[in-house]
Amino acid sequence: MTMAWDSASFESILAMIVAALFAVAGVVNLAGLGGVKRDFARWGYPAWFQLLCGALELLGAALLLGQQTRVFGLTLVGAIMIGALFTLLRNRESFRHLAPALIFSALIVATVALRA
Repeated sequence: MTMAWDSASFESILAMIVAALFAVAGVVNLAGLGGVKRDFARWGYPAWFQLLCGALELLGAALLLGQQTRVFGLTLVGAIMIGALFTLLRNRESFRHLAPALIFSALIVATVALRA
């Protein structure tokens, strides 16, 4: 028995991967794990902004899970990544910080492209 792969199936798989990544990122931001608190402070953001980002990341992940809400999820996580990339570039962060943001962004773009 062979499984046929169409763009809708691949789009759903990519959306689930992006949802999982944003769920993890949301938990990390909400819990302030690693150097998250230090990074947000260094970038000049108030302490509550880290919590807002975490909550929005979790919301985006949840929206990506539903076929009916996926467009809203992609829009939200896309906006989050635009803000993140702007912050990282403005602060001249190292590639260590920039690489994950670029990978997340590429996965979002690929998921949107497969929806078309």
